[in-house]
Amino acid sequence: MRLGDILSKPPKLDFVQVDGFLQNKKGDTGQTVELTVGNIALNYFCKTCDDIRTFRSRNKFSCMFIDKKTISIDCVLACSCGATVPIWFLVESMDDITLPAPSVRIMKKSEKLSDSVAISMDSYGFISKFLDKADVAYRDELGAGALVYLRKAFEAITLQTATSLGIITTKKNGSSRPFVDILRDIDAQNSIIPPEFSANGYKLFSELSNVIHGASMNDTDALKKYQPLRRLVVGILENVKNREEFSNAKRALGWN
Repeated sequence: MRLGDILSKPPKLDFVQVDGFLQNKKGDTGQTVELTVGNIALNYFCKTCDDIRTFRSRNKFSCMFIDKKTISIDCVLACSCGATVPIWFLVESMDDITLPAPSVRIMKKSEKLSDSVAISMDSYGFISKFLDKADVAYRDELGAGALVYLRKAFEAITLQTATSLGIITTKKNGSSRPFVDILRDIDAQNSIIPPEFSANGYKLFSELSNVIHGASMNDTDALKKYQPLRRLVVGILENVKNREEFSNAKRALGWN
């Protein structure tokens, strides 16, 4: 297996043995070396192509030694249409990374997305951008930021639904109504929370809010809770999306 194969997969905690790619290099701190490790290929949603596309590295790219066990890699991935994603990896070796067959893992990965590239498909309209930003924050180990964007996604779909149902979202003085009241009014007409956790809609919002208010959750805890909290938020978005699509399908068939 080549290093490019490892860099083309989601980061994992386990070390994986790869073909040697830095043999006979000194490995001095700050030393820059050109790499030939195979192409890096990662999938992103290309807005120009309006589809999930494979973005690939082109030609050779370089790395910088942090020390004998750690290197930093910078490269640019490109779609066939020309859209690009600059990406950075921090790669750690179990032992000396200049050995003939080092065992390595990705310590950190970070990409810079442009207006023409997203992590996932634009499945939920403008709300999709909150999920993308949440995922980027999570990858950068910013737990608080990740949960803030999940909460924004939850708030956005709730307010969007309230507006479509004619539910008032502001008080007479122009300030926002309490979120719990808006959610309760929606539930009375057409609940957006899937039945599997319909009793915990506001509890989900409270969990997402704890890290913002500094109550009972720090950044490390937020990272641990991110995946299950994200799944519940996506469940709400899917529930609303499915309901709308089912309604459109019945209307198209003349089923009133």
